[in-house]
Amino acid sequence: MGGRGMIVSIANNIISPLGMSTTENYAAVKVGQSKLQRYEGRWGLPEPFVASLIDREGVEQAFAALADNAKYTFFEKMLILSASKAIAEAGIDTSSDRVLFVLSTTKGNVFLLDKRETGFPKERVLLGVAARQITDFFHNPNTPIVISNACISGVCAQIEALRNLESGTFDYVVVMGCDVQSAFIVSGFQSFKALSAEPCKPFDANRCGLNLGDAAATIVYTRKETAAPEEWVACRGAIRNDANHISGPSRTGEGSYRALKAVLGDMDPERIAFINAHGTATLYNDEMESVAIERAGLAHVPVNGLKGYYGHTMGAAGVLETILSMKAIDDRNILATRGYETMGVTHPLVVSNQNQATEKRAFIKLLSGFGGCNAALLMAKGGELC
Repeated sequence: MGGRGMIVSIANNIISPLGMSTTENYAAVKVGQSKLQRYEGRWGLPEPFVASLIDREGVEQAFAALADNAKYTFFEKMLILSASKAIAEAGIDTSSDRVLFVLSTTKGNVFLLDKRETGFPKERVLLGVAARQITDFFHNPNTPIVISNACISGVCAQIEALRNLESGTFDYVVVMGCDVQSAFIVSGFQSFKALSAEPCKPFDANRCGLNLGDAAATIVYTRKETAAPEEWVACRGAIRNDANHISGPSRTGEGSYRALKAVLGDMDPERIAFINAHGTATLYNDEMESVAIERAGLAHVPVNGLKGYYGHTMGAAGVLETILSMKAIDDRNILATRGYETMGVTHPLVVSNQNQATEKRAFIKLLSGFGGCNAALLMAKGGELC
């Protein structure tokens, strides 16, 4: 990274149905836990669906210790809770103009479009307005940046953090990702016929669609001249859009391939522990990722997907899955792909439903989304691989 220094992760948090901390979430995933379950009649929807939904009463109780529950939507509470924990770990003063907040979400307070929802001003459905509520809670003077680029938002937000820190404009960036499921979101995916009636099976021959999930996740980044051997460095990020189709991925994996090649650079693929893929368990996404990974010369690198534990957490996914991947390598572990049994893509990948040991110190986070958008992020311990 030359004279720009290194962009280092100094704190993080995950709030999900599997726990209220990163430690709880990683421990649950490591032993194969999932909160995916079938819901019938939820939110008055006529079709059943499988999802991982958080205990809302537990979140409300936890938030009550921070602020007035009536002032914030559930989406905003999830974000504030997660960010509060990460900020406390980082020990930073969020009232400083040298701290920037970046929010990744796809739907935000979309539930407010329901005419029966009367508890909040309708303008809170605007993502910028919701983001301002959160930064006001932390007394931050800067205008927050909102990233809403379909399913790749969480990696895009981290790339935005990297760029702002490299510019020297800010000393710290708080990257937050969150989406909370609702009738609006579930019915939208049902209209695409994209949801599975059972827990999802990433890359499996019998996969038949995705599940959805609630989550909030936060990473605090800063710039340092050098990184300690055990510190995580965001080396390179890339966003590539192949504009293939409003909802269908490129059959040649063009955008994903280009994003992979951009973040890989001249790095030896043998140094990479794994690729944490998008792995939604839809027919075309998993196939497209297999094509892109092979085209990039990475078919021999282990691949895993975490949607079998959480479902698709949308705007939170890129942040949450980056955190879990860092924790896994800290633990010298490649997490299993829950739900996977038999290779179901035409370009075979190294996917396992069992945890595996690793001594390698880098991984690639890969995402794709509607509209042909694709993103990748290379993370390495110590930064020597950057």
